[in-house]
Amino acid sequence: MTDTRARRQKAIADLIRAGSLGSQEELTARLAELGFAVTQATVSRDLDQMGAVKVKRGGTIAYALPEQIGDSDWAVSRLERILGEWVQSVEAAGNMIVMKTPPGSAHLVGLALDQAKLPEIAGTVCGDDTLFLVMRDGVNTRQIADRFRGLSGRR
Repeated sequence: MTDTRARRQKAIADLIRAGSLGSQEELTARLAELGFAVTQATVSRDLDQMGAVKVKRGGTIAYALPEQIGDSDWAVSRLERILGEWVQSVEAAGNMIVMKTPPGSAHLVGLALDQAKLPEIAGTVCGDDTLFLVMRDGVNTRQIADRFRGLSGRR
């Protein structure tokens, strides 16, 4: 990660923690006030990489970071959405599962899997368009691959 991106994402995290930001446009404007010249598309990518999502609290919709939510149900429902949007194929291979995504998207799926903290997965390794999931000992890899195929709509 570049130093500029790291500083920008830290600023985004600080802004999200400090108050209610309801839109990417609002966040882009706040970043501009802090000296970051960014587009809405850049902010969108940053929010996605950081795992930030919109949540409703007290009648207001605003961005929240994963640690602010702390709910494993949220991580699992987010995982289902991301698998459906980004995973093109799922294949069991020994004690691993190989997932294919569009170019540049494997890290998004890997982050969602890591945040879901699924007990069957020992770890993930992400390339550009390929993701390897290493299963823990004793896990039925084919069964888990079938479950991921179902979640991704790739039966």
